[in-house]
Amino acid sequence: MSFQLTLDIKAPAAQVFDFVADFTTMPRWYSAVRRVERVEGTHGLGTRYQVYRDLPGGPARNDVAITTYAAGDEVTFTSVSGPTPFTYRYLVRPSGGTTTLVLEGTISAAGLTGPAALLGPFAEKLFSGGMRDNLGTLKQILEAAPRHQRRIT
Repeated sequence: MSFQLTLDIKAPAAQVFDFVADFTTMPRWYSAVRRVERVEGTHGLGTRYQVYRDLPGGPARNDVAITTYAAGDEVTFTSVSGPTPFTYRYLVRPSGGTTTLVLEGTISAAGLTGPAALLGPFAEKLFSGGMRDNLGTLKQILEAAPRHQRRIT
């Protein structure tokens, strides 16, 4: 399943980029993500993470890599192993007093186990609604942060 979501955030573009480009922030705003560990790199191209998620079939771990990176502009996270293969490409665009965040992605239900494996395409549709909710949480966090704060840890 491919998707694109667009979100306007009342925060500086640099702040938005720094937050989404740091995959370790995901447990704060992405409901299925419980823990993220950086295992290689320094947040740029080639950086790798282990991501621990709660999926309909139970706990799961994915290895994820940054596969594109343009500081302040674009970052892509690609799962290189684990269930529900995904690619998330975030584009950050200043837009007047706000920042437009575009998420282009693909995700598959491949790798789900047990009864969840039978959900297939239905699980992918549920994902779309869940991702909108996750981005709403991301927006709340970024809009509540002080404007001078360039990096949220």
